[in-house]
Amino acid sequence: MEYLIFKEIEKNSISPEELDRMLEQGWRHFGKRFFKYNLNIHNGELCNVLPLRIDLEQFKLSKRYRKILKRNQKFHTVIKEVEINPEKIELFEQHKLKFKYGIPKSIYDFLSKKPASVPCEALEFCVYDERHLVAVSFLDLGRQVTSSVYGMYDLAYSNFSLGIYTMLLEIEYSIRNGRKYYYHGYCYDISSFYDYKKKFEGVEFYDWRGNWKAL
Repeated sequence: MEYLIFKEIEKNSISPEELDRMLEQGWRHFGKRFFKYNLNIHNGELCNVLPLRIDLEQFKLSKRYRKILKRNQKFHTVIKEVEINPEKIELFEQHKLKFKYGIPKSIYDFLSKKPASVPCEALEFCVYDERHLVAVSFLDLGRQVTSSVYGMYDLAYSNFSLGIYTMLLEIEYSIRNGRKYYYHGYCYDISSFYDYKKKFEGVEFYDWRGNWKAL
């Protein structure tokens, strides 16, 4: 590897246009903390970090994703500005049990204390089975793009692919509201638990030289 990139800054507020620019340059953020890095170690192996986005003009639903949408029609979704309450904290605490390492301590590892507006405007996608909250995801709003921040679900509903389902809901919202790109985190250039992010039609990766390329 010719160079190492590791940058971190804190921002209390960011405009939609600046969020667009930073995401395009490979930045991510959790709460006020913005960061980008091009190398990581996964399972003891040095690997390249590949920021990802979906070109929404190229996005198409695969057969599998259509099945997920159809199977989950029994649920209803509420989209609104982010508001953390005891119900969501309880869901977070339950969901984090799925992780074997890198276990988050708090939902505020990913969100600010004022997540609807700090550092930028954000929405939550709440999925209910009748009155029971089964999944939540959080979506940042830029001017021309959206960016998925974090998603969580009730592990008792694992068979419903709710992590993918909330991503599909976010993509649907982004297309409906005229956004050009949907940023959905990153993956590695080796096999990892992030590989599901590579499987969407229209996925691009950032090469750390200012270029986005088809994956």
